Amino acid sequence: MNDVPPSFEFLPGDADSPVILHVPHSAREIPAGVRSGIELDDASLECELDHITDSHTASVAEAAARAAGVTPWRFVNRLSRLVVDPERFPDEREEMLAVGMGAVYTRTTHKEVLRPDGFDAEPLIERYFRPYARAMTEAVAGRLAATGRAVIIDVHSYPSVPLPYELHGEGPRPEVCLGTDSFHTPPGLLDAAREAFAPCGRTGLDSPFAGTYVPLEFYGKRAEVSALMVEIRRDTYMTEPGGPAGPGLRGLASALATLIDAATR
Repeated sequence: MNDVPPSFEFLPGDADSPVILHVPHSAREIPAGVRSGIELDDASLECELDHITDSHTASVAEAAARAAGVTPWRFVNRLSRLVVDPERFPDEREEMLAVGMGAVYTRTTHKEVLRPDGFDAEPLIERYFRPYARAMTEAVAGRLAATGRAVIIDVHSYPSVPLPYELHGEGPRPEVCLGTDSFHTPPGLLDAAREAFAPCGRTGLDSPFAGTYVPLEFYGKRAEVSALMVEIRRDTYMTEPGGPAGPGLRGLASALATLIDAATR
């Protein structure tokens, strides 16, 4: 696990596409300087990465981008969410602080110690979180300037069986969970997602995970920025917890491409 800059990549799409596929949790890479602050031994860390990583979601997004009629833009995190989680609030607004999983995690999926009590998260926030947030803000601003709107589609996955850290794990766990926001998820986008993913099995709403990611500069302010979170249940396309992808990945990528085309129109 070596230091490998940059920590994220913004891959260009068609100039006329408003769509940004956001893939924040697909990587396992942890820079050496960050690894030294993690309490787990190597074997335990690999096990935790198996559980916490949205494995192969970058591949789903890449295949969908290739299949779409108009190529979307892709913003891909190249470091593990155990470095920083770019989708968390970096302050007391974050509900996942209750289980030690704010912007910088201090506990694991099984509520074990990841970083010691009193760990100073600010250097990681400054080095990784803020540049990521600025770059994503610029990416959305670029689509607004070019097309008059931006559509953020978050590509995630989740385990078929709840993990101890989940705050809302008692609800339904459909093949595809669609996370929404009352301001940023228009009905047309949600309807298009339900139709696109219908061949993949059941689609559910905001369970077991809810909400969407929108950069704070636009959050609750710019309706031209729409957003939807796509959470794919892992047993539909891979061997859990952190094994290889299977044939289901192809169908999911095709469904995502259909959603991209609908959002582009």
